[in-house]
Amino acid sequence: MENTNSHSQYTAEQLLEENRRRNQALITPYDPIIGIGACGERKSVTVDGLGQVFVPVEMLAAESPDVAHDKIQFNKARLRYDFEFWCATCATVRHKVTGRNVKLVLNAPQRRVLAEIERQRKQGDGIRLILLKARQWGGSTLVLMYMAWIQIVLRKNWNSLICGHKRNTSAAIKGMYSKLLRYYPKEYLEEGKPFKFRNFEGSSQTQLIEPRDCLVIMGSAYSEDAVRGYDVAMAHLSEVAFWPQSPHHDPFDIIRSVDGTILLGDLSMVVMESTANGVGQFFHNEWMNAVQGRSDKQPVFVPWHEIEIYRRPVTDPLELWQSLDEYERNLWEEHGCTLEMINWYHAKRRAYSGHHLMMAEFPTTDIEAFATTGSCVFDLNSLDAMRRDCRPPVYWGDIISNPPNTLRNINTNASDSKNLKIWAYPVKSPYKSRYIVAVDIGGRTDKADFSVITVLDRKEDPAEKPEVVAQWRGHIDHDRLAWKAAQLAAYYDNALLVVESNTADREKNEGASSKGILGMLQQRYANLYKRKNQKPGFHTNRESKNDVVFTLISWIRDRLFIEHDVEAIDEFSWFEFKSGGSYGAITGKHDDIVMSRGIAIKVAIDNPLTPKLNPADFMRA
Repeated sequence: MENTNSHSQYTAEQLLEENRRRNQALITPYDPIIGIGACGERKSVTVDGLGQVFVPVEMLAAESPDVAHDKIQFNKARLRYDFEFWCATCATVRHKVTGRNVKLVLNAPQRRVLAEIERQRKQGDGIRLILLKARQWGGSTLVLMYMAWIQIVLRKNWNSLICGHKRNTSAAIKGMYSKLLRYYPKEYLEEGKPFKFRNFEGSSQTQLIEPRDCLVIMGSAYSEDAVRGYDVAMAHLSEVAFWPQSPHHDPFDIIRSVDGTILLGDLSMVVMESTANGVGQFFHNEWMNAVQGRSDKQPVFVPWHEIEIYRRPVTDPLELWQSLDEYERNLWEEHGCTLEMINWYHAKRRAYSGHHLMMAEFPTTDIEAFATTGSCVFDLNSLDAMRRDCRPPVYWGDIISNPPNTLRNINTNASDSKNLKIWAYPVKSPYKSRYIVAVDIGGRTDKADFSVITVLDRKEDPAEKPEVVAQWRGHIDHDRLAWKAAQLAAYYDNALLVVESNTADREKNEGASSKGILGMLQQRYANLYKRKNQKPGFHTNRESKNDVVFTLISWIRDRLFIEHDVEAIDEFSWFEFKSGGSYGAITGKHDDIVMSRGIAIKVAIDNPLTPKLNPADFMRA
C-alpha cells in the first residue's frame, strides 16, 4: 500500500484491503469456559461430561488425574487455577449496555491487564500495578474481581482495602462485591454455606465475608486512617488522580500507610488506577516514576481504540478518509487503527467543543491523556521526547574558591549538599559569552522557592543545539548565592552572568544590603548582563515573563535545546496557565528551573556570539 506522507491518498480498494487485514488480526477466538484464548500456558484435558478443555499447566501439575472423571470436582479444582474460568462461571456483574446481570467474560483490554497481573502473581513476589485508563472498559471491575477471587477461592483471613476518591465510589465498588456474593453458584459454595457480607464490629465501612473470614475495608481519600489497625494484604486504590491534595489531605499519606501495611509476597496486591487529571499532581508523578523504572509498580495504559465498544461501521471508506483531519489520519498511519475505530472517533468528536476535550476522555497515548486533562503550557509529547536526553551528571557536588568568596582558584568540590550538577565541563572558546549563566533567586529556608543557576552552552556551531551543561539548585543566603553564581560563571569561560533582578532590587530597597546582590556583582564580575537602560540584571514583569514563556514554548515544541535534568522536565510539565492570564507552577510545586532556563535561552537569543576580549578583564576579584 503506497504511503508517501501523512495525507497519502488511497483508493477505496486499498483502504478496504488493509482494513480487512487489521480487523482480521483483531479476531482472537476466546472462550473462557473451554479455555480457548485465555492467558497463560495451557494444555488440553478431556473431562467426563465436559469434553476437551484447556486449563493452566499449573493445575495439571498439582491435581490428580482422577479429578477429570468428575465434572463438578474438576470445575471446583479449576477455580483455584483459572481466574478467567472463575469469572465466566461465578462472577455476576451488570452489563454496561443492557443493564442485565451477566457472568463476567473479560474483554480484550481486561485480558491484556490480566496477563500482567498473572505474570506477577506467578513470580510470587506480589502484584504491584499502576493503571492509566480510558473510560468504560472495566478496569476497576477486573481489579475488584481479582481480589474477590483471591479472598473467596484462594485465601482465608486475607483482607482487602478499597479506597476511592469519594465515599460513593467505594460504595459503588461495594455494591459490585455484594452482587458477586449474592449470585454465587450454589454448587461452588464452601460446605453449602452462602457467601455474604456482615458489618465487622458494627462498622458499615468494614465488611466481613462469611464464611471466609476476609475483611473488605471501604475507605476514601478523605479518610487517611482507614487502613490503620487492620492487617491488609491487598489494596485497590481507585481514581487516584482525583484524590484531594492539600495541607490537610495528601495522597502520599494514604499510599505510605498502605505500603507500610502490605508485605511483599505471594498474593499480596496493590493496584493504583485512575483516568488522568493533568500533570504534576501525585498520580502523574507516580505514573512517570513507573514509566521510568523508579517504582515498584508496573505501568499499564489502555488507549480508547483497544476498547471494543468504540467501533462504528463504515459504508464508504473513501468518503470517510477524505473527511479526516491530520490527527485522525495519524490514527491510521501511526497507531494502526481500523476504519471502524476511526469512524467512531470522528463521529464522537462532534460531541465536544474542542479536540482537547475529546482527547482527555479518550486518550490515544499516555502523554496525551495527561496533557489534555490539565492546562500545561508546554507540549508534553515534546517534553517526553526531551526526556531521552536526561542522564545522571558527570559530577555532583558544589563549586568553591580559595580563599572563599573570591574568584580565585575556582574548582569543584565533593559536598554532601550536592547542589551542583555538571553534565559537561567548560571548554575554552574564541567567542565571548559562549556560556550563559542565568540565576533565578529563591528563598533561604527549606520551605521557600529554590535558587537556581543554569549554565547554558549555546555552542559555536549553528548546527549544534544549545545544551544545559550545569545547574546549581538549593536554598542559600543571597550574598553567598551571588558568589556561587560569579564563581560558576568564571568557571565556565567567563560566561555572561544574568541575574533575575526583581528580588535583588527589592532587597536593596529594603536595606537588606548596602550594595545589593547586583551591586556586589558589578564590583567583582565584569561580564554581567545589563538591560537596555544599562541597569544590571534581568527584570521580570508581565511583559518580559510572557516573552520568556513564549520563547520556551517554541523551543520546547521544536526541541531546539538539549536538557539533561529530569527535574527540569518535571517542572516544565506542571507549568500551567493560571486564571487571569498568568503562568506558574501548579499548587505545591516549583517553577524556579523553568524561569532560570527561560531567562538563559531568551538572553542567548538576544545576545549573539562575538569575538572574545582579554579574559582577564572579566575578573575583578
